[in-house]
Amino acid sequence: MAATKLILALLLFLLVCSSNIASSKNSRRPKPCRRLVLYFHDIIYNGKNAKNATSAIVGSPAWGNKTNLAIPNRFGDVVIFDDPITLDSNLRSTPIGRAQGLYLYDKKEILTAWFGFSFVFNSTQLKGTINFAGADDIMKTTRDLSVVGGTGDFFMTRGIATLMTDAYEDDRYFRLRVDVQLYECF
Repeated sequence: MAATKLILALLLFLLVCSSNIASSKNSRRPKPCRRLVLYFHDIIYNGKNAKNATSAIVGSPAWGNKTNLAIPNRFGDVVIFDDPITLDSNLRSTPIGRAQGLYLYDKKEILTAWFGFSFVFNSTQLKGTINFAGADDIMKTTRDLSVVGGTGDFFMTRGIATLMTDAYEDDRYFRLRVDVQLYECF
């Protein structure tokens, strides 16, 4: 009887040790297989800047309009964009692609948005797309969006994109620094 208890205690001890080892291995983040740091520049149409605008309000609440973002917190506005992507923070740098998609402001109480967009590359350096989706709590310094797929050089990729507002000028212009870390690369 004592030998059986000892064997059971030993088996329990080994089981606990092996589960701790397995969980500690799983809790470490893997290293990304590819990383890109890019900037995209959004110039919203305000009724006067059609030549330079890269985004436009296409939906607004009843109290809003298509040239000014709604008050409070832009709630209900839907914006589509076709923004240049650059390797540095200079808007005048040669674009290496376009950020194309939409964002919608989805809370009355605080300034937040939901993004669904693609980075579209067609240069000598990069070809294909990286697709993103997720909530953007604009008031936080950094926030993460999911990389949900891709094509071309980024075929079926997945990962995380950390957004950081790099520049902001009223409701006319913002620049996002996007740190793309891909964990599934084919």
